[in-house]
Amino acid sequence: MVEKTIIVQNRAGIHARPAALIAQTANKFDSDIRIINAALKLAVNAKSIMGVITLAAGYNITLTVTAEGADESQAVEAIIHLFEIKFDED
Repeated sequence: MVEKTIIVQNRAGIHARPAALIAQTANKFDSDIRIINAALKLAVNAKSIMGVITLAAGYNITLTVTAEGADESQAVEAIIHLFEIKFDED
């Protein structure tokens, strides 16, 4: 299992568009990918747009991305990259 923590840096947080980008990216991988909001004690399937939206992840919220499977490292890096580029919103 691969696990990385990231802080939401885009001002609008994780709304519909970033959630869709996360799900589209996650669905390119075979691994089981989860995003965890520890403050809410909530873990969701990153391949589900609605699941990602339920994280209620606003600006400056800390999330953990985990993946388990054959392409787990690449999967986590791809999801983290979306956060790092602020979903091309800023």
